[in-house]
Amino acid sequence: MKSIRHLISLAGALLAATTPLSAESPPIALVVHGGSGVLSADRMTPELRVAYYESLDEALLAGHTVLTRGGSSVDAIVAAITILEDSPLFNAGRGAAFTRTGTNELDASIMRGQDLEAGGVSAVKYVKNPILAARVVMEDTPHVLVTADGALELAIREELELRPPSYFWTERRWNSLQERIKRNIEYGGRLTSALDPATGRLDSEYYGTVGAVALDQAGNIAAGTSTGGRTMKMPGRVGDSPIIGAATYANNATAGISTTGLGEVHMVICSAHTVSALMEMKGLDVQAALDEVICKRLVDAGGGGGAIAIDGNGDVAMSYSDDGMYRGFVQNDGARHIFIYDEQEVAPE
Repeated sequence: MKSIRHLISLAGALLAATTPLSAESPPIALVVHGGSGVLSADRMTPELRVAYYESLDEALLAGHTVLTRGGSSVDAIVAAITILEDSPLFNAGRGAAFTRTGTNELDASIMRGQDLEAGGVSAVKYVKNPILAARVVMEDTPHVLVTADGALELAIREELELRPPSYFWTERRWNSLQERIKRNIEYGGRLTSALDPATGRLDSEYYGTVGAVALDQAGNIAAGTSTGGRTMKMPGRVGDSPIIGAATYANNATAGISTTGLGEVHMVICSAHTVSALMEMKGLDVQAALDEVICKRLVDAGGGGGAIAIDGNGDVAMSYSDDGMYRGFVQNDGARHIFIYDEQEVAPE
C-alpha cells in the first residue's frame, strides 16, 4: 500500500506564491545545490543560464512553500530535490551520469536532525526519484542503506515511480561518456582524474550532485543528497551521496549539510559529519566549519567540490573549491537568492 507521506504533491506549491513570514515567526530556511561541476563561464550560454536559474528557483519555491505552510523540513527537502532529479540539467535522476558500460546507477540519502534517523539507497536503477526511496529506507525499514536490487525491490513494494533506461538518457551525459572513452581518460579517485587534459581545468561533465537542507518552523533540520555518480564510473561504484556522514548529515544541535564533488574524498574525510563535529567540538559557526572542510581539508586530501548547510538559527552557509556551484537559498522573507559562480544570478525576464 502506497504511503501518503512518500508522495509530495508539488502542483499547489508551484502555483502558490511564497508568503513572507512575520518577524515573530520562527526562523525557516532552505538551501539547495545542483552540483559543483559547473560549466565554465565561457561555455555558459544565456539560454543555459536561464534554464539553470529556473530549475533552482522552482526547487526553492516548492520547498519554501512547504515550510511556510508549517510542513516538515523532510517534506521541504524532498519537494526541492525531486524537482532537481526531474530536470535533465543536473546529474541526478533524469540527468544521471553513465557508467563506463552505458548504464545509469543512482544514489541518494536523507537524514533528519531531531532524532538522527537516516536512510539511503545506492546503485539503484529505474527509480525516477531516488530521494523518495531513501526516505522509505529511513521511515519504513530498520536499515540505513539499501543497495542495488534490494533498493529496487523496496521501491516497487512502495509503488514508487519507475522509468525505463531511455528516461535517464540525455545527449549531454552520453556525449560526455563517449568523449571520455575516446580520450581514454581513466576513472580515478582524486582530482587529477577530473581534469580536462587539454586545458588542465576541471571537467564539469565528470561529476555533479543535487542536494537540499531545510530548517522548519518546529526547529527541525533535515538534509538530503541525490546523484547519478561519476561519468565512466565502474558499475556498482558507490560514491558519497548515499553515505550518511560523507555527503549528508543533520543534527538539530549543530547543522544540516549536503555535499557535492569528488565522492571518494568526501567519504574518507567524512565531510558532512566533520562540519557538524567542528561546530560541536570547536565552537565554529556554520560558515567557518563549512569553509574549513571544503576549502582546506577536502582540497588537502586531493579532492574538490562544495557543500551547503543550515544551522539551528536558520543561518545559511555555502562553500566551494571549484569554479562555482549551482546553488540558492530562501529564508523567512521569501526572497530567493540563486548563484552559479560568485555573483548572484539575475532573474530571467
